[in-house]
Amino acid sequence: MKRFLPGLLLAAPPLLVALLGPLFAGEPGDRAQSFAAPGDGHWLGTDFVGRDVWQQVLLGGRSVVLIALAATLLAYAVALPVGFAAALTARGWLEEVLMRPLDVLLGVPTLLFVLLVAAVHSPGPAGLAVLVAVVNVPDAARITRAAAASAAARPAVEALRMQGESRSRIALGYLGRSVLRTLAADAGIRLTGTLYLVATAAFLGVGVAPDAADWAVMVDRNRTGLFLQPWAVVVPALLIVALSMGTNLISDAALGRRRAARGGER
Repeated sequence: MKRFLPGLLLAAPPLLVALLGPLFAGEPGDRAQSFAAPGDGHWLGTDFVGRDVWQQVLLGGRSVVLIALAATLLAYAVALPVGFAAALTARGWLEEVLMRPLDVLLGVPTLLFVLLVAAVHSPGPAGLAVLVAVVNVPDAARITRAAAASAAARPAVEALRMQGESRSRIALGYLGRSVLRTLAADAGIRLTGTLYLVATAAFLGVGVAPDAADWAVMVDRNRTGLFLQPWAVVVPALLIVALSMGTNLISDAALGRRRAARGGER
């Protein structure tokens, strides 16, 4: 538990604010002077259009967190079947068909791909989640294939095939258990990268409205008043950084625990 404590202490506050904040945000009040200092009922002052910063913070985390989680889950939903199929197939051409197009996509910078697609068709939150998932599929599929390949070559897999087990049962049952720890460690790192990509896209105005209650949008729209009212930028930025660092630390702790367990088995 001690291994996970630093990560939990960093990730828990932004997660709680993101998930529970809208329940306590209340109704929007009258707008005040823009970039007003804390006081007069505004604990963290006001933003660039006079809205209460504290209320915007309570409302602004759900979009970032939910889009990042949805994108990560969607990426694995596509990458796992592709990776398992490539690891289990005995046909070299089929593995080439499955993996080579992903290698091409892997060579395209992720943010550039998102911006190019957004320039053609401006996506909403769901569209942004799909875009971010697409750019994560190639790397996730390669990791799944690499982790499953050694397990797929074991005699146990051949025995399951001789017993008439389907490829889907072998993949979900035997291979799934074999790669679980690897994918769990990768998921923490991938969620961190996805969170940064979603926040960057929102910062650039992709997937969310320019005046939406969103932590990344808050950083972008209020940066012109950073020296007048820093809380409108500093608080959402710190929440994004804390969530990213906390998730990464939890992933590192899980990976370290896995290595320690392997050392103990030896």
